[in-house]
Order: sequence, then structure tokens, then C-alpha cells
Amino acid sequence: MKKPMLPLLLGTTVMLANPAMAEDIKLGVLFGFTGPIESLTPPMAGAAELATKEVNDSGLLLDGSTVVLVQADSTCIDSGAATAAAERLVTSDKVAAIVGADCSGVTTAVLNNVAVPNDILMISPSATSPALAADTDNGLFFRTAPSDARQGELLALVLIERDIKTVAVSYTNNDYGKGFADAFTAAYEEAGGTATLVSPHDDGKADYSAEVSALSVAGGEVLVVLGYADQGGFGIMQGALDSGTFDTFAGGDGMHSKILIERLGDDLNVFGTVPWSVGLGAEKFDEYAAAAGKESDSSFVRETYDATALILLAMQKAGSAENAAGSVTDVANAPGEKIYPGELAKGLQILKDGGEIDYVGASDVELIGTGESAGSYREFENRDGSFETVRMLLAE
Repeated sequence: MKKPMLPLLLGTTVMLANPAMAEDIKLGVLFGFTGPIESLTPPMAGAAELATKEVNDSGLLLDGSTVVLVQADSTCIDSGAATAAAERLVTSDKVAAIVGADCSGVTTAVLNNVAVPNDILMISPSATSPALAADTDNGLFFRTAPSDARQGELLALVLIERDIKTVAVSYTNNDYGKGFADAFTAAYEEAGGTATLVSPHDDGKADYSAEVSALSVAGGEVLVVLGYADQGGFGIMQGALDSGTFDTFAGGDGMHSKILIERLGDDLNVFGTVPWSVGLGAEKFDEYAAAAGKESDSSFVRETYDATALILLAMQKAGSAENAAGSVTDVANAPGEKIYPGELAKGLQILKDGGEIDYVGASDVELIGTGESAGSYREFENRDGSFETVRMLLAE
């Protein structure tokens, strides 16, 4: 049974300098609370709550306005359901902006069918399809996670440097999986590797034996799984292990979930790449999240905190909750005073006083091109039941 999604009022009651001007600002959180990444979304939602509470506790946003988070379920893979959920956020809940969506296909659908027609700002922390870089969003769409065009190249580099010359590839049959697979395969084969088979799989199936059989016949030293840890990607790995066809796996951000190891065992031989950050911002976020009882060491948690913070800071810069899109890059990039996790009140005050900020955040935010994240990644691998960093891989 799906749990009902309820609006979340975060923060404490504050004394307002000018109560007549204060208002509730509703902010949508459109994530796959059900579906193939449902194990990833609770920590992401927690990060949105963390940034929102920080802003509410300051009492500084737009003359003391309070932010109300409204959750909606994107399902990650059902564009129709995601579009309907987004329409409810906009028409019924009257949200001023949306944190999300999460998966690339539903993000594209929501952007084209809801956000652009209704002039709604969206910042996704996790939609990574290269196709979303197209300049067709009227300046309304940004993302704090970098594109899979670069992640595909880096995953190929990881495999080549591990002297893995042949792989089979299984990817989730949607915009995210196809874009990632295309980028990876092109880079891997250009570097001298051979992809014996590049084949899609659908999420939500009970049996992946046919897909695993085809991958087995093609062969390869490693099975590259570009899918989701809660559904199809897990099913492909489980089928490969059960049949004894593959025992070593590589993957990307969609497979970077603790649930994978919980289900397949502490000795699971898996490595790959995931958008990640290190440095002062990441360290401050880890400390800040831990103090608040929030998880920080999970995919796209840092990026979600940053997406939420950027929306609220942009509102302050614009002086309005409804016209913030044009101010996102202004608060995200230099010039200005650097703002780190836990310092949103400082950023709000500077903007209120007419100053400039350079939001660094938890993921070392830098927006390029049409609202893209410059980004960085880490090479990870399972070591004794947990994902550990092998090295950082900087995007160029």
C-alpha cells in the first residue's frame, strides 16, 4: 500500500518584523517515493527538510515567510503519474517551485508538460540524462548533479584502468539508462574495450532470466549494470549470480544504494562511479547532517540539500517566490561571499542587505551552460559490506 504524501511544515515559529508581509511559501518535493529508487529517496527528502528547516529557523526569507514542503510521488519511471503529481502540486497545492524531479524520463515529462507551461522553477538533484542539457526550458530548469555524458566517460576510464577489456552492458529502458549506456559504450570502445552486448531491461519484472541468458551468451569479464538498485538493476545482478554467469559488476549512480549489498551480500563484487564531492562543503554538510540526525552518505543527498537551498536563496535574491528562476545562477556562482552548509541564514542576510553570494553548498556547486552542474565523481567499490571511495574523479 502506498503511504499518503502529506505537506510538511518545517521549522519553528518566529517573531516577524513585519507580519503583514509574511506568507507561507509552498515548495514541491517530487521524488520516487515508490518505484525503482525508493530506497534512495528518503535520505534525499531528509536533505530537503534540513535546508528548509534551516531557512525557516532563520526567519529571514522574504520578510519572515515560512516554507512548507509538499511531497509528491514521481514513481521515477511512470511519466504519466509524475506529470499528474506535478500538476497537483502546481494547481492544487500552489507550489512556487519544485525540488526534482528525480529520474530523467519523468523530469523531462514534468518539465515539458507542467513546469514550462506554468512558469515553475525546477531544480533536480539527480536527473542526469544528457538530453536534459538542451536549451528548451525557458530558463526554468537547473540540476545540481552532473550529466551522464561525463559519467559514462569516467566509468569507461575506470574499467580500462582496471585492465578490463570486455564487458556486457544491461541498462534500464528509459532516458537515463539509454543516455548513460550510449555515453559509456562510446567512450569504452574508443579506449580499446569491447562491449559484447548492450541490451535494455525493463523495471518491475519478476524474472530476468531471458535478459541474463542473452548477456551470458555474449560474455564479458564484467557485467555493467546501468539501472536501479531497487528493481531491474538488482534483478539483473541477482539473476547473474544465481546462474553463475557473472560474479563481478560495474555500475553508476542508480546502483549506488546500500540495499544492493543488503540483498546480495557483503562480499558482492561491485564497483563504479557516482556523482560525489569532497572538500570543505562536503565536510561541513556531513557534520551538519549528523547533528540533525540526517543521513549524508547516500546518493544525491548533498545535491538535494543544494537544490533546495538554491531555490530559497534565489527567491531571496529575486525578492519574490514566483520569480526566482532568473536569480539561480546569480546566487550559485561567483562573485560573492562563499556560503556553505549550515550558513543559509548568513546567505539570506547578505542578500537581504543587497550583497552578493557564491553558494558552494555540500556539492561544490558551480552552474555552467544552460544550468548544468560542473560536478565531480568518485570511484567506489564494495569493501566488507559498504561502499568506499577508491578515488575522486573530477569532471573536466
